[in-house]
Amino acid sequence: MKVAGYDQRPDYSRMGLSLLIASSLILAIRTARWPATLEESVVSPELDQEIDYSVLLATRVLSRLLKEKESMFPSRREARYVPEEDENPA
Repeated sequence: MKVAGYDQRPDYSRMGLSLLIASSLILAIRTARWPATLEESVVSPELDQEIDYSVLLATRVLSRLLKEKESMFPSRREARYVPEEDENPA
């Protein structure tokens, strides 16, 4: 197989940090008025629900931006291969 050209594709391996930061910001904004407590052993279903919702929102926004504004994000070149004359593409 030989390289016929290159395609620019989003570098998904570098998107995790963006998703983490976005979901953390959403969570911080949504819980800013909550009273500050330092009880690590207490289970908080409300906080778990807010975390899940923050990740969902950040994922949806990132997905939409990738779909419509792909050039905003880091990209990498991926080789596009074609079979040579003596190779069977099957």
